Amino acid sequence: MTTQTRTRVAVNGYGVIGKRIADAVRLQPDMELVGVADVVADYRLQTAALQGVPVYASTPEGAKAMRAAGVPVAGELDALLERVDVVADCTPKGVGADNLERYRRAGVKAALQGGEKHDVTGHSFVAQANYASAVGRDFTRVVSCNTTSTVRTLGALHAAGLLKKARGVLVRRATDPWESDHSGIMNTVVPERVIPSHQGPDARTVMPELDVVTIAAKAAHTQGHGHFWIVELTREAHASEVLDAFRAAPRIALMRTADGMIALNSTIELMRDLRRPRGDMWEVALWEDVLTVEGNELYYAYQVDNQAIVVPETIDALRALTATADAGESLRLTDETLGLTDDFLRPQARALAPA
Repeated sequence: MTTQTRTRVAVNGYGVIGKRIADAVRLQPDMELVGVADVVADYRLQTAALQGVPVYASTPEGAKAMRAAGVPVAGELDALLERVDVVADCTPKGVGADNLERYRRAGVKAALQGGEKHDVTGHSFVAQANYASAVGRDFTRVVSCNTTSTVRTLGALHAAGLLKKARGVLVRRATDPWESDHSGIMNTVVPERVIPSHQGPDARTVMPELDVVTIAAKAAHTQGHGHFWIVELTREAHASEVLDAFRAAPRIALMRTADGMIALNSTIELMRDLRRPRGDMWEVALWEDVLTVEGNELYYAYQVDNQAIVVPETIDALRALTATADAGESLRLTDETLGLTDDFLRPQARALAPA
């Protein structure tokens, strides 16, 4: 560490992503979760209060609702901002952009989420690809779950000198599991009307050199996203060489259909059996025995947990903005505290999630 004091962190927006980032911050030895803020007073904020997390209201109306629900309110958002160094903004799409001026006035740095446009911050972040360019900035944007996975896997191939161009098909989940009762689609698949889908161009905001095109569709499930990639390599290669490139990259974990990991639901169940918090999977889960190489063409498939994959990236983004660690140190510390692995079941894995 380059500093002996802990970075003071606020989480603004305590929903699907925010509550996970708040928990991750609490695990970091170099960070202090000063408080969380939101506009609602439902079970999520009530749970935070029960866990002893200071709860702030993002609006006066939110403060009134929280007090009516019996949630102890530590103050409003501006008071929280006075006490912190950096904010993880996990508010809904568009709200983070509106919050940026508020953060500027308070003199705090902020990491926004991928629902915002790249132009809002002028910088998009994936830790393994461009950590250094975020160091000391005031703001960055952690790209979306699918874009994060795209940069992780294509970045691994690029680092190994194997990537020429990539074409990917994404089968997206319909909605987050907690919203299954009131949104999403049933018994159908809905193709996105625009090709390329946004993930390919978004990946180039992080790695401009990528030759990548993505096509996407939404399907009637809530168990994460499935990715299917066709990659032209720079030369003929063997599957073992490609797998070595993926193993060498951070936050990619191998799994096998031969172990019963045959579908998205299998992986979700495995995360629960590994006693992951909330059943979360922070890694890209890549099928080792699906991956195929024919000459200079590579075919592979993987799964993305849309609720969890950006959590380690956000923790690293907070360190980069506050310049409290270099890339290697931050990734190592984040992965150790969360319990990331490079192989879910094999003994050579770096680590298993803590019991």
